[in-house]
Amino acid sequence: MFQCVHHIAIIASDYQKSRHFYTEILGLKIIREVWRAQRQSWKCDIAIGATQIELFSFPTPPTRPTQPEAAGLRHLAFGVDDMQAAVAHLESNAIQCEPMRTDPYTGKLYTFFADPDGLPLELYQS
Repeated sequence: MFQCVHHIAIIASDYQKSRHFYTEILGLKIIREVWRAQRQSWKCDIAIGATQIELFSFPTPPTRPTQPEAAGLRHLAFGVDDMQAAVAHLESNAIQCEPMRTDPYTGKLYTFFADPDGLPLELYQS
């Protein structure tokens, strides 16, 4: 029945800043970008492998209530082959990462960082 995660939707408080973060810093590919005049909202579909991120803007979105254990999506995780290179890339773009940890069940490395709105993001060793 279910085949994959098709997309993940993110609402940005500063659309241009988040667009730059996801496409220029993280290097995700823009599929399409549209201005939705009736909603005064941008929508940008971004590809990461077979999955898409829908990046939205709205005039005055509410802020996230708490970090990271708010009800709802806890975080978005990106698989990477080279953790050290990925962390170095983020840090060279002034994005702070937590110290790397080892998953006690898989033995894989992982770390957390945040998008421009403070959405928790994770790098997980593939």
